[in-house]
Amino acid sequence: MAQIGTEQQADGPTTQAGASMAAQLRERLDAKTAVIGIMGLGYVGIPLARAVHTAGFRVLGFDVDQKKVDMLIAGEDYLKHLGDGLAKDLMSTGRFDPTSDATRLSEADVVILCVPTPLGPHNEPDLSFVHSSTRLAAEALRPGQLVVLESTTYPGTTRDEMMPILEESGMVCGKDFFLAYSPEREDPGREGTTTERIPKLVGGVDAESTSLAVQFYSSCIASVHEVSSAEVAESAKLVENIYRAVNIALVNELKMILDRQGIDIWEVIDAAKTKPFGFQAFYPGPGLGGHCIPIDPFYLTWKAKETGFQTQFIELAGQVNRQMPHHVVKRVGEALNDKGKAIKGSRVLVLGVAYKPNVDDTRESPAAEIIEDLLGRGADVRYHDPHVAEFPEMRDHDIEMTGVDLTAAEIREADCVLIVTDHKIIDYSLVGREADLIVDTRNAMTRADTIAGTLVKA
Repeated sequence: MAQIGTEQQADGPTTQAGASMAAQLRERLDAKTAVIGIMGLGYVGIPLARAVHTAGFRVLGFDVDQKKVDMLIAGEDYLKHLGDGLAKDLMSTGRFDPTSDATRLSEADVVILCVPTPLGPHNEPDLSFVHSSTRLAAEALRPGQLVVLESTTYPGTTRDEMMPILEESGMVCGKDFFLAYSPEREDPGREGTTTERIPKLVGGVDAESTSLAVQFYSSCIASVHEVSSAEVAESAKLVENIYRAVNIALVNELKMILDRQGIDIWEVIDAAKTKPFGFQAFYPGPGLGGHCIPIDPFYLTWKAKETGFQTQFIELAGQVNRQMPHHVVKRVGEALNDKGKAIKGSRVLVLGVAYKPNVDDTRESPAAEIIEDLLGRGADVRYHDPHVAEFPEMRDHDIEMTGVDLTAAEIREADCVLIVTDHKIIDYSLVGREADLIVDTRNAMTRADTIAGTLVKA
């Protein structure tokens, strides 16, 4: 690829050549003739593809997983919470083109990275997917493209990690191509909320990049909020999830304190939220799940150490939340002991293995750690989840298990029914009638008509 320029101009005024490139991209965005490339067709990429496609753009969907690409081409859905027929709808218009050929990214006017940002073995940021995807984008980079990162990460990633890789092409950011950050805010399973309706934050590494990214997102997202830099947008995403992690840790700790005093934490929270100001309700659970809240806070704690700062508050919240699966298993053991039984040899029926209600998403689900702990203590574990028929492969867990149907016989044969995820379509009245012992981590049994056996809240 020809070298267009050599001087760095990310923070200075856009050059005449850059202005021309930007003007051409603006015209294509206005006319909806721009091609939008989305790298990563998962829980973030597919909803974004739908929003961009609905807005009238042609979408080039890229993923290294050929199975996903083949399923989309065949019109088959693999993210059930997005509804049936999504893949068919995308493919029917001729404006959605899934591929595993990274060289085709050169066809795109806008390239958006929606890739995982997990943690390493020592809770350090793992940017390997960001780096590898950026290198693929760099190999296909052409003058005039806008590149946007949506993956959650620490402040400075877009400018300090991505920009140098893209500039290895010989092109200069702000002059030959443009670069911005806009954090994903997906919430799988939330009713009435779509990607188009969730306000979007946008911050670029320079003014022109910011402006172009705002223009693009404004064409397919109802509300777009511009911030002064990529670093502000990166930090805002972390603050959003750290806020939730810290408050969930607080109520988890309060649950353990109040439980010892015979006080119901859920009733306490319901009472507290009658105050119309100064309080927002958060609820306890068996541990954190999903790709954001269990992981994102540690991106900031790691980055903070570069400046010699110890994030004690955030790390303490992480410790509280990470001990919750083991607290749940302890409560199961205590509840069984009160029945004259040990965990070893007891049958435990786990209800729900997805990380949140009404979805099939098991990423970082506390159910995995709970099940492994129970198995390690000699329990006979089965699970029922109406959305997860087979326990999927997970990076840190190896559980080979198939779900069972929720029948009266299955419930009666269990020494303990453990509610981990409160899916709406689970028949809690059936559980209440048939179970001898229920350990409820979600306050789900409030939906049951009757509870014949023993109920323990954990």
